[in-house]
Amino acid sequence: MTNFTSIVNWENVFKQETSFKNAKPFKFGFVEGIFQPNFYNKLYDTYPSLDKFNDGSDWSKSQLSLRWGNSDTTPMHIVDEGDDPTLSEEWNTLKRYTESEEFLGNLRKFSGVPVNKVKQITFIAYRSGGFQLPHIHNVGPSSLVLMFYFSKGWKQGDPGGTYISADVNESAIIFEPYNLDNSMALFHDGPNAAHGTRRISKNVERRAFQITLEEWSPEEGWSGGNPP
Repeated sequence: MTNFTSIVNWENVFKQETSFKNAKPFKFGFVEGIFQPNFYNKLYDTYPSLDKFNDGSDWSKSQLSLRWGNSDTTPMHIVDEGDDPTLSEEWNTLKRYTESEEFLGNLRKFSGVPVNKVKQITFIAYRSGGFQLPHIHNVGPSSLVLMFYFSKGWKQGDPGGTYISADVNESAIIFEPYNLDNSMALFHDGPNAAHGTRRISKNVERRAFQITLEEWSPEEGWSGGNPP
């Protein structure tokens, strides 16, 4: 059995529980020091090269992405089961941990959202010129989006972190993270959950790992719908 005891710093997570649950106009939060240092360093050192990513750009974004298993599929593709042999043991351990009852149970307790299964996993990255316009998913009532960051040297005010907005407009930004080194932004998806990424002008790489958790049942499937 895999030992999951040295992965997530749950003390840091639960320090933000009240702030997350009381956030307006929808639940969102930010956790610094999300991973235990030794485990984070191994993830950081083995983050996949951006040269392996697919260009997912369109009119609304300039973005690079790599799906779990390196599958060239639609954005709504359900994550493949099992390990990804192209990634390090630490990345595969993290994926297995996110599927564990310990991880899912702690996120349910933290958020108050009845998530019980991993729906999607994607590496998402930006280089100079990268951006994503503010948008809203609103795929269902019981969905959490988690964005883990692996970028050192970000400065206060630098764009690149996933911002939270009160509307689909950058002028309505209410929170934008600047510590993108071993941190996590998360939000409860819904009709008001606007978010995006300001255009990056520096010659940098913004590296992240996005996980979507959702409520699932054998009878009904995913609470946010069942993509093909």
